[in-house]
Amino acid sequence: MLENIQSTTNYIKSRIGDFEPEVGIILGTGLGALVNEIEVEKQMMYSNIPDFPISTLEFHSGKLIFGTLAGKKVVAMQGRLHYYEGYTMQQITFPVRVMKMLGIKTLLVSNASGALNPSYKKGDLMIIEDHINLQPDNPLLGRNEDALGPRFPDMSQPYKWNLIDKGLDIAMSNKITCHKGVYVAVTGPNLETRAEYKYLRIIGGDAVGMSTVPEVIVANHMGLPVFAISVLTDEGFPEILKPVSVEEIIAVAQQAEPKMTLILKNLIAGL
Repeated sequence: MLENIQSTTNYIKSRIGDFEPEVGIILGTGLGALVNEIEVEKQMMYSNIPDFPISTLEFHSGKLIFGTLAGKKVVAMQGRLHYYEGYTMQQITFPVRVMKMLGIKTLLVSNASGALNPSYKKGDLMIIEDHINLQPDNPLLGRNEDALGPRFPDMSQPYKWNLIDKGLDIAMSNKITCHKGVYVAVTGPNLETRAEYKYLRIIGGDAVGMSTVPEVIVANHMGLPVFAISVLTDEGFPEILKPVSVEEIIAVAQQAEPKMTLILKNLIAGL
C-alpha cells in the first residue's frame, strides 16, 4: 500500500508542480458546489490518477481540484467514495493518504446525513463532535504501515475541539442554525427502518450517514486534525417517519449548502 500511495503522490506532484496544499476537503453528497469558491489552478479526474478509485455515483463528479480558497492552498475531492459502492475501506481512504503525502495539515469533511435528534430539523447543520462506527470493516485492518501511523491510534479526540469551537462561533455570528452532535456511520445504501432509527438514537446518535468515519479513522492514524460537518437532509424520527428519495436528499443538501460553505470558508481563513 505504501508504494501505491507514494507512486500516486509522485504522479500528482508531476502534474501540479510546486503547488503544496495546506488543507484537504472532502465534499459529500449534493455538496460539491464549494469548488465554485475555489480559485482553481489544476483539476484532475479520478479516472486519470493511477490507483485512484472512481466514484460510481452519478451525482458525484469524481474530480480532484487544486486551488486557493480563503487565502489558503487547498485540494478538494469533488465526489467521495462509499463502502456500499463495493470498495474496500483501504480504497475509500486511499485519497486521504495521498492528500496527507501531498502536504495537507488539516482535513475538512462534509456529508449529508439524517437527523436522529428530535430537536434537529431538516436543513439544519451539525458539526460532528464524535462518532459511533457501525460499519462492518475498518481501514486499518491488516499489517500496519508504521511510516503512516501507529498500530493502535488513539481516538479520544477524532474531531479537533478547537476547530469545533471555531465552527460553532462562525455559525453563531452568522445566525446559522448549527448543532454539535454524534454521527453514526452505517453501511447503506438503504435508508433505515423505524426500529433502526429508534435504536441509533438510543445508543447516542444525533445523525446517521453512510460515510465520513473511514476517512476520519485514517486521518487520525496519520496525525491529521479533522473538522467534519453534516447537512441534515431528512428526519429519521420513528413516530412520524415518511418515505424519502435520494432526489429529495440532494435537493435539501443543495439548499443548505451556502450555509455550510460560509462556515468552511471562514474556518479555512482562520487556520
